[in-house]
Amino acid sequence: MTKLSVNLNKIALLRNQRDIDIPSVIESATTVIKAGAHGVTVHPRPDERHIRYDDARQLKKMLTVEFNIEGNPFTGKLIELLHELKPDQATLVPDAPGANTSDHGWNMQQNKERLEPVIKEIKDLGIRVSLFMDPDNAGIRMAKEIGADRVELYTEPYARAFRTNDNVEQTLERFAAAAGFANEIGLGLNAGHDLNLKNLGKFCSAVPGILEVSIGHALIADALETGLDNTVKEYLKVLAQS
Repeated sequence: MTKLSVNLNKIALLRNQRDIDIPSVIESATTVIKAGAHGVTVHPRPDERHIRYDDARQLKKMLTVEFNIEGNPFTGKLIELLHELKPDQATLVPDAPGANTSDHGWNMQQNKERLEPVIKEIKDLGIRVSLFMDPDNAGIRMAKEIGADRVELYTEPYARAFRTNDNVEQTLERFAAAAGFANEIGLGLNAGHDLNLKNLGKFCSAVPGILEVSIGHALIADALETGLDNTVKEYLKVLAQS
């Protein structure tokens, strides 16, 4: 079964609107763990506009599931945080400091040489490294060459095709081909971005070998309607069925 890692950034974004620690990132983490989530993801950005570096420190103290920290290794304090906390997985994402959200995978032609020593440094800490990637075989091959353990497929193009009902099957075929290639060369596969209860099952059924999906925005939005505990269980049900 594909594992579910819940991204808590949107909990922190709402929390940061007031100075009273409501909603609590830690309590939300406790809830998703009790509901059966396999992991927790955070993506602290340099301005700490949602998840703060100290949130990651507090989560490290209490988590009993996999801890995935995302971020750009060339901005902010990500590398220092990884040295300090040693999470299970580091997902390296090429987002600019002011980006609203991650919106593309790594351009490996431009970043291969500077990513390689960073990946080695992180792996030497005992941390699994995943690179945020578009479904492009050439880039995926280079991710393997420079030492990445996994790639996380950037799934927004699929989510957009699903939402607009435009070229859904062709888009899925592109992701499936990239996933098959990654599996063939020995890379583990994660996926994430704009996956939700409506499109998740079709994606995981069509794309082979997805080990983990990281879902935040849609899951937290669903939780406003059905509660965090019930929402996590619904996502787990979809993953089990796919």
